[in-house]
Amino acid sequence: MAKATVVVLFGGRSSEHGVSCVTAGGVLAAIDRDRWDVIAVGITEQGRWVHVSDDPAQWQIVDGAMPTIDESGDTVLLPHHAGEKRWRVIAPDSKVRDLADVDVVFPLLHGPWGEDGTVQGALELLDVRYVGSGVLASAAGMDKQFMKAAFRDAGLPVTPDVTLLRGDDVAERMDDVRALGLPLFVKPARAGSSMGISKVTDLANLPAAIAAAIEHDPKVLIEQSVAGREIETAVLETPDGPVASMPSEIITGGDHEFYDFEAKYLDEDAVVLRMADDLDADTSANVRDIALRAFRAVGAEGLARSDVFLAEDGTVTVNEINTMPGFTPTSQYPRMWAAGGVGFEELVATMLATAMARPLGLR
Repeated sequence: MAKATVVVLFGGRSSEHGVSCVTAGGVLAAIDRDRWDVIAVGITEQGRWVHVSDDPAQWQIVDGAMPTIDESGDTVLLPHHAGEKRWRVIAPDSKVRDLADVDVVFPLLHGPWGEDGTVQGALELLDVRYVGSGVLASAAGMDKQFMKAAFRDAGLPVTPDVTLLRGDDVAERMDDVRALGLPLFVKPARAGSSMGISKVTDLANLPAAIAAAIEHDPKVLIEQSVAGREIETAVLETPDGPVASMPSEIITGGDHEFYDFEAKYLDEDAVVLRMADDLDADTSANVRDIALRAFRAVGAEGLARSDVFLAEDGTVTVNEINTMPGFTPTSQYPRMWAAGGVGFEELVATMLATAMARPLGLR
């Protein structure tokens, strides 16, 4: 049987560029090269699409430094029109040459200009199949304001919050902010990997926290804190429909008050990631059901990770859904499936098979 060709697309213009590269390293190592011809395409921090190495070893964290896409690769040209499969590159001598006939794209982009529906829209325009959620679900999953609106509409419990738009006068919203109580979490509305998030225990520190979030996004979310446990569940679309893994738990320690960027990726001793196998059967089933309901609420496809808070009284509150979770060495998504007997290679194979079987156009 002839091999199909997959483009693994990663990097991007967001602040999660390096995380995306590490995620790509994990996926590149897991793809069955006997079944797939693999083309690696990186998007530089300036937004240029370039042909890069498909060697997983090139996309790892080394001495605390994240990998990046440099500008030296040949520029990649997308197809000229819908239905064309041929991707091309511009070589250093300015000549255009064929790269490959592409069957499917695995877009491993995190953050704006990639995970938020923008790349998905470009691929939809060209009738290119791809792994993961479509335009609307990706956009809703990226924008926490509209994500919560979708969850509320589906009857899911969410954390109370105040959304600040560009140009809003914070002073005019302070009554709403005070009503949330302390502590608060201040975060960019459209960022991931805990970029720009601050925990506020004194309202005097609120302006600085808002300023830190605005560095990543002019839209800012101020959320009520939930005392309790942070539980994650992985969702995978299969031929029989989406299924949920057993839940896992994030326990943050050391000098980290919450699951911030350094705890996630750079400080190996800061976080314990373990299966939440001490949950009683009813609570575990409820968490998994909520993960599937959140998946359906935003219209997700392919895969997602659902994050909830489990309060001390047993109440479950949805924090967010991530439509393209990480596949780094510390990422929980593959770990949760591995604990249930589904290896990383099988996960990747399922996601690619689902994308290949998905119809083009409106679904």
